[in-house]
Amino acid sequence: MLRRYDRHAAKDAASFKVSALRSPSIHVLLAAALLVVAVLLRVADPAPVSRLRLSVFDTYLDLAPRQLDPTLPVRIVDIDDASLHKLGQWPWPRTRLAEIVERLKEAGARTITLDLILAEPDRWSAGEFAKLFSEQPDLKLLVDKATALPSNDARLAAAIAASPSIIGLAGETAGTAPPPKPHVGFAIAGDDPLQFVPRFRGTVPSLSVLTDAAKGLGAVNWLPERDQVVRRVPLLLSIGGVLYPSLPLETLRIATKETTVFVRSSGGSGFTAFGQRTGVEQVRVGKTVLPTDPDGELWLRFARPDPRRYISAYRVLVPSFDPKEVAGRDILIGTSAVGLLDLRATPLDPAVPGVEVHAQALEQMLSGEHLSRPALATGLELVYLVLVGGALAWLIGRLGAIGAAAIGAAAVLAVFASSWLAYTNAGYLLDPVYPSIALLLVYLATSLTGYIATERERSRVRSAFGHYVAAPLVEELARNHDKLKLGGETREVTVLFADVRGFTGIAEGLTAEGLIAFLNRLFTPLSDIILENRGTIDKFMGDAVMAFWNAPLLDDAHATNACRAALRMQEQLERLNALWAAEAAAGGVTAPRVQLGIGLNTGDCCVGNVGSPQRFDYSILGDVVNIASRLEGETKAYGAPIIVGEQTALAAPRLAFLELASVKVRGKERPERIFALIGDEAVEASESFARLKGAHAHLLAAVATDDAKGARAALAECAELGGAPLARLYEHYHRQLERQPASIDA
Repeated sequence: MLRRYDRHAAKDAASFKVSALRSPSIHVLLAAALLVVAVLLRVADPAPVSRLRLSVFDTYLDLAPRQLDPTLPVRIVDIDDASLHKLGQWPWPRTRLAEIVERLKEAGARTITLDLILAEPDRWSAGEFAKLFSEQPDLKLLVDKATALPSNDARLAAAIAASPSIIGLAGETAGTAPPPKPHVGFAIAGDDPLQFVPRFRGTVPSLSVLTDAAKGLGAVNWLPERDQVVRRVPLLLSIGGVLYPSLPLETLRIATKETTVFVRSSGGSGFTAFGQRTGVEQVRVGKTVLPTDPDGELWLRFARPDPRRYISAYRVLVPSFDPKEVAGRDILIGTSAVGLLDLRATPLDPAVPGVEVHAQALEQMLSGEHLSRPALATGLELVYLVLVGGALAWLIGRLGAIGAAAIGAAAVLAVFASSWLAYTNAGYLLDPVYPSIALLLVYLATSLTGYIATERERSRVRSAFGHYVAAPLVEELARNHDKLKLGGETREVTVLFADVRGFTGIAEGLTAEGLIAFLNRLFTPLSDIILENRGTIDKFMGDAVMAFWNAPLLDDAHATNACRAALRMQEQLERLNALWAAEAAAGGVTAPRVQLGIGLNTGDCCVGNVGSPQRFDYSILGDVVNIASRLEGETKAYGAPIIVGEQTALAAPRLAFLELASVKVRGKERPERIFALIGDEAVEASESFARLKGAHAHLLAAVATDDAKGARAALAECAELGGAPLARLYEHYHRQLERQPASIDA
């Protein structure tokens, strides 16, 4: 039979190779169809695909973030929890903000940016308080004097006017308030950027007394991706049809003492856009050139959060404050206090203060370490995947599945390597995901014919051997025909022996047909449990079954899976006993209770095909098998349903075991410890088992030291904690103590 199978397999393989060479058009058509689908999918760019691309860019940033340069003149004066604790709850009086601005100016700050929207009058102003008592005639004189006092907002406006300050405003999609006039002029080359940049109908500005006093006015808006992660910030925004700079861009302009921001859009260079309206290309402030995407947004090359950026706001007001901390620097005033809810998610941190996003954008502008996605990036990616995918389709019919896998893997590695090098060397964001997906699809398409032929061949193997060997072995044979020969290998396995207790008495009450039906009814669910837990059934021996794990298929958790199978077999036996008892009661008889002893052992065995070329079995040989059989026999003596060897217990540390004794194993000098398997991970983690395990350890220690009194006390505690499930086990120890009342011989 084996020789006949080999001839058919060789014939089928040869016919497959010939047909594959004669029909390359199938490969080409399938590859072309999938490449078209990949290109159309990329053009549509649905949310799952864009998120996958962004996750790759996030990974790059996490692997190689921008390194913080402590010499960069950017610092954050942070309204943090410590400042709220020392200076009072938010909002503070505007006079306190004025003090901070004044102290920063006196210390020599180059710019002072308020990442705050102060849209309402300060309720701490004397005039605002006076309104509360305006209806009290007795307080009219006091109210008039308070009303005449300058407002806190005027005090802050004076501090802002006397310093190089920038204040924020927020664009609102549904807003109707007209925005204040920008404090900057724009020089535009190419198409009007208003048609490309993010648009807002209205604004939420700070008080006009403050915006009029500031040297600069910038938008604080951030535009996260669909997953609410900030990866880009807009440099330009359209608010009410008026072009505004962002807060960090306006800070850069004031810091460099420029009056104009230069914007180049499509057509501005004369050839870059080839006559197409592709959007904003770059923004320039003085000599600082900022690359943007078509929407006028700047990709952020984040550095990791660093406390060196921050100065707690309260420290600015203490007499010991060192002016050197802010002299010549660009200072952003913002908040990190949790209760003020100004937190943002970035690729490097799920929650950073919003002011840090602006600070990092300003750092990036000053350092020149930018990220950008070139305008031709998408086109290059699509051209690459079409060319390489077409080449792969042309070669696959000649090289087969293995050659295709090698070419596909090399192409994927090449596109990822190119993308990574572009990121690290030039700051370019090139997408390696779409080319990889397309090449994978081409590989799958062009190897489909070979897969079908291979499956046909495997089906013949399954049909020929499925009635004789275990299903996992059949699959192994289908994948690897070299298994169809004598020979073996040394491998660590876990062996299980299960034997029905009192089988002779059960058999005496059954006919031959009834006995076979009983065994089939018993072993069918038990076999299913073994196979479901990745075991291989070796053989049935009357009322016993032998199984093993980690062969023919590797299983790193073979000891744990074998133990789980043993526990489930005992649980299934309880259900069968209940069913048999109910059936017997319905017939007016009493069914004998079936018990199962299970032994498990782990160690190295010879695994392979044993027999002759005409007939063989896949089995295991070694002392481990003999010891597992012996442990199954020990379940009678100890009254424990499942006993395992020391190596099995060590290999499954998360399960519940109780040590029983040390036994002398033939061929080994050192006695081997044996254990009772009590339960799964939940039992091991329970408090009740922890108490039982401690009491059981005291019992073994007392037995080992001939402490009869201590042993009896520990035994009583164990019997109480173990209850009915472990009653037979502790009866064994009780009998041992009764036999030797004065001195216990371990």
